[in-house]
Amino acid sequence: MISRRDLLKSGCTLVVGFRFQSSALAQDAAQSAAYGKPADPKPVDPKEVDSFLAINADGTVTIYTGKVDLGTGLRIAIRQMAAEELDLPIDRVTLVEGDTALTPDQGSTGGSTGLTRGGVEVRQAAATARQALLKLPPGQRMSGRFFTNVDPKAPLKDPAQYKVVGKPIPRPDLPAKCTGRHTYVQDFQLPRMLHGRVIRPPAIGAKLVSVDESSIRGIPDVRVVRIENFLGVVGKDEWATIRGARELKTAWSAGTELPGSDGLAQYVRQSRTAQIQTIVNRGDAAAALESSAKRFSATYFWPNQSHGSIGPSCAVADVRVDGSATVWSSSQGPHGLRQNLSKVFGLPEEKVRVVYLDGAGCYGGNGNEDVAADAVLLSKTVGQPVRVQWMRHDEHGWDPKGPQQLLDVEAGLDTEGHIQAWRTAMWVPAAVPGSRPLLAADAAGIAQDHGQGAGLLTQNADPPYTAANVQVVVNSIAATPLRPSNLRAPGKIANVFAVETFTDELAHAAGLDPLAFRLRGLSDPRGVEVLKRVAEMFGWQERGSPNPNAGQGSVKIGRGIAYARYKQAENYVALAMEVEVDTATGKISVRRIACAHDCGLVVNPDALKNQIEGCIVQTLSRALHEEVRFDASRVTSVDWSSYPILTFPEIPTIEVALINHPELPLLGAGEASCVTAAAALANAVFDATGAKLRVAPFTPQRVKAALA
Repeated sequence: MISRRDLLKSGCTLVVGFRFQSSALAQDAAQSAAYGKPADPKPVDPKEVDSFLAINADGTVTIYTGKVDLGTGLRIAIRQMAAEELDLPIDRVTLVEGDTALTPDQGSTGGSTGLTRGGVEVRQAAATARQALLKLPPGQRMSGRFFTNVDPKAPLKDPAQYKVVGKPIPRPDLPAKCTGRHTYVQDFQLPRMLHGRVIRPPAIGAKLVSVDESSIRGIPDVRVVRIENFLGVVGKDEWATIRGARELKTAWSAGTELPGSDGLAQYVRQSRTAQIQTIVNRGDAAAALESSAKRFSATYFWPNQSHGSIGPSCAVADVRVDGSATVWSSSQGPHGLRQNLSKVFGLPEEKVRVVYLDGAGCYGGNGNEDVAADAVLLSKTVGQPVRVQWMRHDEHGWDPKGPQQLLDVEAGLDTEGHIQAWRTAMWVPAAVPGSRPLLAADAAGIAQDHGQGAGLLTQNADPPYTAANVQVVVNSIAATPLRPSNLRAPGKIANVFAVETFTDELAHAAGLDPLAFRLRGLSDPRGVEVLKRVAEMFGWQERGSPNPNAGQGSVKIGRGIAYARYKQAENYVALAMEVEVDTATGKISVRRIACAHDCGLVVNPDALKNQIEGCIVQTLSRALHEEVRFDASRVTSVDWSSYPILTFPEIPTIEVALINHPELPLLGAGEASCVTAAAALANAVFDATGAKLRVAPFTPQRVKAALA
């Protein structure tokens, strides 16, 4: 037991907590089941303060969060938020994340909710604890579970008194990552663990006809596992297992007929729609278009894209004869994965534990859940822990894809060049409720939900600028050629690409500077602020596009700007970009980028800038290079040659300005700056050359075609 006086004397700070354990145990708890040890029992109900906070015998505090750090700085930011409310120095706060046995279910870490839910709920629990502790009579001691429910009205610290929040405290995970000592899920080992590889069919939808196990008899200690159309090999030695997967002779039936990536846009337009829905309907867009002084239209297409994780997906599973299972995964949603694995494989949910370990990045849902299912099915079958790591052709060929999007945009200007009417029609995968189907379960003939939910693909499809007559119509496609999944800023990158590049075309038609055209139509003061800030950073000079001084010879210089009020997290982002375009080769080189970003309260400015820079770089890669290619039977872009990503020499100078509003609610920043990058890039190419890029990625071949 510890008294209130003793707590306040220790370091002259307020320390709160509810159960006692060593800080070393707290840090190792997420891996305690590795050797058959159960987790320390503790509450995980998100209504209870004890689920989020615990005091350790050495006076430190452990934070428990169901959200996970995907390389975005969440580990330090949540600690800062808790430390601030508890009046503790940051080095006395540790964190355990994404362990279903220890942490409350706060939902998947996606949609910029890592801090807006994960951090905010921890902060409110800490504020509740602080108020309860301050009410203790002098000399009163606490022990065991001390607090109960989180008080949503517990007062938070005044931002004017912040000592920890708002400071650029270094991320705790970086030293080990930079020196190669950090444990990723790919590094994780267990006693008696076998290595597994799964053999996928040569065509999507193909069925397994026969297996010749004698073809790998020369490889020692390798075992074949077949369950209907699921086929894998396991072995003590990883290289032997890889050899077994490569050399095992199989025969498969024909697969499903696919439309091929070359005809994907036409296929999408002609596909059967499950639903047609008008999601924005202001004024009378059809009539206003007819009466416009000038009328314009364009079609935009965004392709299927892979998550492109540099390290292939990996998971370790230990399924035991009593039905208990522990799975180590880099899933963004450990609690959701636990529920799905339990449901699909018939394991009691209370006996399933999922422990988060860092992976190679996913940002929406790559092969993490699928490889976990592979490992669970193999471990359940052979009765030993199994580690499954996908090969590169598995990752690129079989990860669920960011879905394609097709958008038709029309707009009309009045005689003064104002937007009189706007209409968007889009074709996107139907958002059907349910979990994404797992490859292993499908192949093994295990029934599961086949919902093809593709996420919030329809946001930001209308202009943020003044327009009295706006209509947005969504055609939800009943089925897609490739299995869809959310990919960072799902839908919004393509939508803002269409809206903002079309806005530049309207500015050109109105004879106005692109920035001036936007500011004239924007009434939101926070939007105006980010646009003016980025213009100042960039040194924007008012003129029309294309650039009359783009340069002599084949190399042309241009600039572009794009703006978005990111609706999912209510962020405000403006981004300006300078590019050079070699009109002889079609190659685009990005020279410099400026970004102004307003996400309300800034918890850690250094980590936030890292986050924004990562968003921009990743989206440049998607806009310049990335497109999943497939033929009539399978994905063909299964390596880094056929699916290239941005290289280090291609990364431009990036300057980020943070507009901090500590008096406003905390907003997530994991996606917002993604949505403006492709649009600003296309606008810069238009400024340099007059070419209008409406199909991504902007490969040299497409640039030359647009120039022609």
